[in-house]
Amino acid sequence: MAKKLRNVVLVDDNETTSFLNNRLLNRLGVADKVYTFTRAEQAYDFLWGKGENAGSMAPDVPQLVFVDLKMPGMDGFEFLEQYSQLPAPIKEKTVLAVLTTSMHSADTARVAKFEGVEYLAKPLTEEKMEKLLQKRFSDN
Repeated sequence: MAKKLRNVVLVDDNETTSFLNNRLLNRLGVADKVYTFTRAEQAYDFLWGKGENAGSMAPDVPQLVFVDLKMPGMDGFEFLEQYSQLPAPIKEKTVLAVLTTSMHSADTARVAKFEGVEYLAKPLTEEKMEKLLQKRFSDN
């Protein structure tokens, strides 16, 4: 079984989706803490940003970040773009997973350009979570 994560971050403008995902993650006990954001800008600043409360998350903490593609303000693609410009040691500690309803080939192709980013279709399920943890966080 994969190791327990310190932090999981959910970025989705749909509060119902975030609530259900949060409940699933808590039920599965995969992380010590689940952070939920409805705006990608806030999540980015919390994780890695520059500003007054920016970078509240220690950059050396391994984490899993789920981000929706279609959101007002900074969308998932912009989030991926900014993430891709972070220093390698920070990216090595982060698994970024797009969690979206879009299965459009243009979106999947756009996400595929970002190395190491997972692409999951909503809804997040126990089975999808298990596969992701095995793939990206197992000790073997």
